[in-house]
Amino acid sequence: MKRISLFLLVALCISSISSCVILSPKKYKALLAKQDSLNMGWNDSQSKNESLEQRINRLRKDTAALNGQLAELRGQYNEMDANYSKLRSNSSSEINKLSGDLKKREQRLKEVEEILRKRDEATNQLKAKLQEALLGFTKNGLTVEIKNGKVYVSLTDKLLFPSGSIIIDEKGKQALTQLAAVLKQQPEINIAVEGHTDSQKITNLGQIKDNWDLSVLRSTSVVRFLTEEQKVESVRMTATGKGEFQPLGPNTTAESRSKNRRIEIVLSPKLDELYDLIKQ
Repeated sequence: MKRISLFLLVALCISSISSCVILSPKKYKALLAKQDSLNMGWNDSQSKNESLEQRINRLRKDTAALNGQLAELRGQYNEMDANYSKLRSNSSSEINKLSGDLKKREQRLKEVEEILRKRDEATNQLKAKLQEALLGFTKNGLTVEIKNGKVYVSLTDKLLFPSGSIIIDEKGKQALTQLAAVLKQQPEINIAVEGHTDSQKITNLGQIKDNWDLSVLRSTSVVRFLTEEQKVESVRMTATGKGEFQPLGPNTTAESRSKNRRIEIVLSPKLDELYDLIKQ
């Protein structure tokens, strides 16, 4: 466009010598070169302008994509925050529940410990009373001891029965009478009477066939004496025979066999309260 204008200017100058000066070829070429330079600058500016527009458009697209990603991330964050709040609420509820259960268990444990403490205290008191009441029979093979929270009164067969007999002799009745006096003062005590023998086989004892029979019949003889003659409550009593199968020692000597032939009266406090707690 500028080149055409320059041509018109030259033509006008040629046609009107009075107002224009005729250009020399050198100046004319200089003008043409300048015009070319201006055209190149214009074209370069146009190219740069188009490049900037393309970059702007690309940046706009990138910005739109980032905005979309940002919106998605905000949605995910809101969802996670809601889930966290829900989880925290549920966790708080579970923690409170567990805390309550733990407190109940601790309280129950304290109750059990208190019951066991009372049991041990009652057992020790019972042992002391029995030792005092039966002191005169200790020389005849009577012992009182505590095992597994129970009081064991052990009477050798020579203190209670004639050899091979199931009938209690007078010395044995005296010991059982002293024992019954203590037991009647302790209504919360369960009583188990266990008969024990040595390993020697039974011979010529009529209706008594073996050591099983002898241990059971001696046990029931003691129970009958305590319940029928001494009026200890029958509901508290249990009679069992262990035969030769729970010896205190080997049956290799007469002295050891004598210790194995015995009646053990096992006294244990009633633990109904403890059993109720365990059931709960």
